Amino acid sequence: MKKVLTYMLFLVVMLLSSCQRDNQNQYLLLGKNNREKYFEPIPYGMVYIQRGAHNIGDNDDELYEEAPTKVVSTEAFWIDDTEITNNEYRQFVYWVRDKRARELLGQTYTDFLITEDKYGNPLDEPEINWDEKIEWNDIDYQNAMDELYLPVADRFGFKKEIDTRKLVYEYYWVDYNQAAKRSNSYNYDTQKYDGSVMNEKGEIVPIQNRSSFLMHESVPVYPDTLCWIRDFAYTYNEPFTLKYFSHAGFDDYPVVGVTWKQANAFCNWRSNLKSFTMERFKETPPHDFRLPTETEWEVAARGGMMNNKYPWGSYYARNVNGCFVANFKPQRGNYVADSETTTTTMKVGQFDPNPYGLYDMAGNVAEWTSTAFFEAGYETMNDLNPEIQYNARPDDPPVMKRKVVRGGSWKDVAYFIQNSTRTFEYQDTSKSYIGFRCVRTSFRNDLGNKPKERSTHF
Repeated sequence: MKKVLTYMLFLVVMLLSSCQRDNQNQYLLLGKNNREKYFEPIPYGMVYIQRGAHNIGDNDDELYEEAPTKVVSTEAFWIDDTEITNNEYRQFVYWVRDKRARELLGQTYTDFLITEDKYGNPLDEPEINWDEKIEWNDIDYQNAMDELYLPVADRFGFKKEIDTRKLVYEYYWVDYNQAAKRSNSYNYDTQKYDGSVMNEKGEIVPIQNRSSFLMHESVPVYPDTLCWIRDFAYTYNEPFTLKYFSHAGFDDYPVVGVTWKQANAFCNWRSNLKSFTMERFKETPPHDFRLPTETEWEVAARGGMMNNKYPWGSYYARNVNGCFVANFKPQRGNYVADSETTTTTMKVGQFDPNPYGLYDMAGNVAEWTSTAFFEAGYETMNDLNPEIQYNARPDDPPVMKRKVVRGGSWKDVAYFIQNSTRTFEYQDTSKSYIGFRCVRTSFRNDLGNKPKERSTHF
């Protein structure tokens, strides 16, 4: 009996030791490192959309057949719970203004530039000192920044104002679509790239090195305030042109008058701002902010419900009390039927959110997406993270510059605020009824969707 117990004990020890050796081998194969486990913080003012399979396109009972029903799968992402507001976009404009002002002041006042690192070593290129305060009313400062102000001939009433045409944001982005082409792959035999690439000017040039895939953008950032007059003939919209973007009374209204390229530039600036903040606290920057794809936008608008006509889940644009539940044009000539306080845009988040906690996914302002518009886009797109991107050349015909716009606006009838309705606008145009919101791909795939209180995006 003692021998049997001894033999069984020996087998158990051998079994445990063999399992331990396997685990050790597996651990070695996986690699050992000292990196801490990453935890993705919840971005302010954003809602988490879990990855999954979704129905997009027209509902079975709809006869429009513009976007046939399709089942797709998307990765998890974060999305702003409201459209970007005037106050938030103004931070972007002021940052561009202040950056240019400090560059000009640095030519006269050395305190606005940093020329040495913290060890006293000279920098290859001077950096802007953001801690130095700008005295905007100081005459000497104004003279040093003279290039930033309107020329005398352009001034109204001799008032010295910032020339908004000088507020240009410059950034770089990598064209991964061109880099992914097999013809543009690195040739290890010849030790060089054999293909060619289209640069930001639309020119086809040979690939010199990896920097050939780096595209440069130079984007004027100030919104087109004249869109309020341009969009509507025989109207008096001058008050919106003069005050909508600049006055504090419109701070919480959605920004309009921004082109598709301006919206992309804002996303880039917001990504760099977030990365800079996280790096200061020695945190790993997350994915970049960007415009939502058309599919991501529709998935978010549906709020986890299937075949719902509107974001609130009903087949009607009124609630049980007979009140309209979005800011749109409910009756011919009657823009105030849905709200007694406004005829155009209204403050974001005034109506109830959808089940995901997202506000104004229908109405208020329509929203840019990153997707190029083609009539057969739904049939063409893949069913995994669907997207069609096209970087239009400057000399491309207008039809190639169409971008998908979703959600409908304050000036649209009920059809255009439906979840499945697809419309477009040209990427180089700005409208008084088109804004945007940002998304960010998520590392997390285990969170539920819970409505939350309103909070600022920044």
